[in-house]
Amino acid sequence: MVKRGELYRVSKPTKSDPKNFRVFVVVGRQEVIESNYSTVICAPIYSNCLGIETEVEIGVDEGLKHHSCIRCDELFSLHKSVLTNYVGELSPIKLQELNEALKIALVIK
Repeated sequence: MVKRGELYRVSKPTKSDPKNFRVFVVVGRQEVIESNYSTVICAPIYSNCLGIETEVEIGVDEGLKHHSCIRCDELFSLHKSVLTNYVGELSPIKLQELNEALKIALVIK
């Protein structure tokens, strides 16, 4: 079962993505993830960080090979069936940082 805060490597997630794969973190609500919906909301992870407040820095502690950033300004709805290549998961502290970055990205107070 997929869980919020888990990281997955997805092959060619979009036609416009120049990479053959990209890692995403699941950011949707667990209730929706466990429902009959076929998709889940995810945020992409990039190895180049922009240093903006809607990014969350992560790295080897979360299962990645190098320092990277979750970009909360770029949310995707991915089919659950593509979330099979588990990479790692966010710690409770990183989940809180993710929540704060999502609030900023979505202008939620």
